[in-house]
Amino acid sequence: MEFTIGGRLEVRITPADVGKRVSVRRRTDNGGPGAEFTDVVGVLTSWNNGVLSITRKSGEPVHIVESSVAAGKVVPAAPARRRGPAASFGELAAVTARAWQPVESEALGDWRLRAAGGFTRRANSALPLGDPGLPVGEALGRVRDWYEERGLPAYVQTATGAEGTQELLCAELERHGWRREVSAEVRIAALAPVGDLEADVRAVRLTREPDAAWLARYQRFSTPGPHVLRVLGSGPSVWFATVPGATEATGDAADAGPDAPPAAIGRCVVDGRWAGFMAVEVAPEHRRRGLATTVMAALARRALDEGASAAWLQVEEDNEGARALYDGMGFAAHHRYHHYRSA
Repeated sequence: MEFTIGGRLEVRITPADVGKRVSVRRRTDNGGPGAEFTDVVGVLTSWNNGVLSITRKSGEPVHIVESSVAAGKVVPAAPARRRGPAASFGELAAVTARAWQPVESEALGDWRLRAAGGFTRRANSALPLGDPGLPVGEALGRVRDWYEERGLPAYVQTATGAEGTQELLCAELERHGWRREVSAEVRIAALAPVGDLEADVRAVRLTREPDAAWLARYQRFSTPGPHVLRVLGSGPSVWFATVPGATEATGDAADAGPDAPPAAIGRCVVDGRWAGFMAVEVAPEHRRRGLATTVMAALARRALDEGASAAWLQVEEDNEGARALYDGMGFAAHHRYHHYRSA
């Protein structure tokens, strides 16, 4: 990262660069002999009263006192991707939304208010993919009112870390007192290598609807109701994968009853060239046997049969086991999404 011209550090950003991706080097001490520096890269979201605010690709806001800035410059909007399919944020935002649809929705300009009885934040949050048609502060008031009418907490889902994402809106939410609760990565990969994973997919049963056994394994199915089934069944082409569990008496999966909790499950939504993977879960007693890979491979092969060529999934940043698994399958982070809750 080079900031110098003719051996001198240069500050080549101004308040006019708000909204652009920048790299800033700041002093971490008083700037005397042996001064130490640290670099911050992200979107410049404000420059007011002598303080620069920068939102990193992780969604973390960083506030820098102007007098500590030693160098700065505008940098390309996003680094070039080296693997995986080409994809824009707008395309992925639409595809991921179609794969997990609410029971009720209403437009607020280009924003979409979504509700599903409180089942998951994704189905119960505002999706802001454009101009709400109102000043942001007023729009957020409308969001609060809409969710309050339904007895639900008000959430807004945003994204950071790719060209066209919503760092400026994240900063605006922070200024209005909204607080980030959960962050996750949206990862993408070529689909064929997932389908080519070494796995005995004959053990996997694929269905169009989740049966009682699938639901018994699904960890989010704590509050049964038709709204849950509506969300799970939403999407252009939905598939549910089940690996039957073994009975305690025989240890044979074939002897397990139809409603017995499975050893592993998964869900896939095929939408044009994209296949989205969700709800991949393995029973604790069956882990480290490759069953998550088996489920992913079976669903990928079905998606390939339907003409898909690219894959996406979402994984929370603190789920180290899943992140390692998806690394090995070739999934790379495209952007991050966040849920902000009204104070």
